[in-house]
Amino acid sequence: MSEAGYLPYKEQTRHYFDRPDEGPLNDILDVPAAWYGRELSKTDDWIVHFTDEDIAEIEAAFDVAMQSGKETRDLLPSDFPLPNLSRKMDVWREEIKTGRGFQVLRGIPVEKWSQEKAETFFWCFGLHLGRPGGQNQSGDLLGHVTDLGGEKAEDVLSRLYKTAANIDYHCDGADVVGLLCLKKAKSGGRSRIVSSVTVFNELMKERPDLAARLFEPVKLDIRNENSKAGRKYIEVTPCKYGRGTLHTFYHADYFRSVQRHEEVPPFTREEQEMFDLYETIAAKPDLLMDMDLEPGDIQLLSNHTNLHARTEYEDHEDAAKKRHLLRLWLSLMD
Repeated sequence: MSEAGYLPYKEQTRHYFDRPDEGPLNDILDVPAAWYGRELSKTDDWIVHFTDEDIAEIEAAFDVAMQSGKETRDLLPSDFPLPNLSRKMDVWREEIKTGRGFQVLRGIPVEKWSQEKAETFFWCFGLHLGRPGGQNQSGDLLGHVTDLGGEKAEDVLSRLYKTAANIDYHCDGADVVGLLCLKKAKSGGRSRIVSSVTVFNELMKERPDLAARLFEPVKLDIRNENSKAGRKYIEVTPCKYGRGTLHTFYHADYFRSVQRHEEVPPFTREEQEMFDLYETIAAKPDLLMDMDLEPGDIQLLSNHTNLHARTEYEDHEDAAKKRHLLRLWLSLMD
């Protein structure tokens, strides 16, 4: 295990896929993570507002971090002390891990901060919540979700978050994905989430045979992430069940694009039906929930019990106003 405050990409991926496995789940699962968007959208109890005291504690922590003389990626939780806020984080962590599976926090004053200060805060916030980790083979630790424009076709294929295009449902290779909104788009760009537990339950009701197929391996296009090894795809198991929890890894684009490789056989009828019906269920308005994140909002989402997507957006012409979010991948260590 890495001695740094963060996990290298491979260690984080290994931790994420080390899911308890007691065999296929043969019935619907009645747990808090099995939520319906139509119900949650009637309330706002999944939103927590930072208090003036919280912000004051964060501002004081910046002074300690500055005195440490460390680079941001070398900071440890003790270099950014949040004694009171950390207790709230314990509650949010448990909500993400064993409860609803997501939490939205509101009120970080990013409009008053430089981008560098926002990056330092979000990194250190992640250190208190879990262990940040690499988001790709290059070792990037803090992602910038913004439309860069003019990308090469192969880069766009593997990194849609660098564009303004729609991004289909997927999970990332970490326990939690966190987003901090710095600037929002002129229009669109909503964060769309759905409970993967609820999607499974609905699939089980309609086609239990296809629900069972989720517990068998499928091919995942790695889109040149490991090109040095000459590998074009790997096999992953979308669902594993153990200790009362259904852990799901689903990536619509990468499951389907594996067909571009000549050596990969066409989907079987069962596989095609499974992908089609799973994604049809996930797109039902009663199940999903759209969030229009505002500057200063933090969204924390379990990659085990939710799928997330993003709607297409139109950006501002002024580069200083363009949509920009910071992204963290976090491991929740036992």
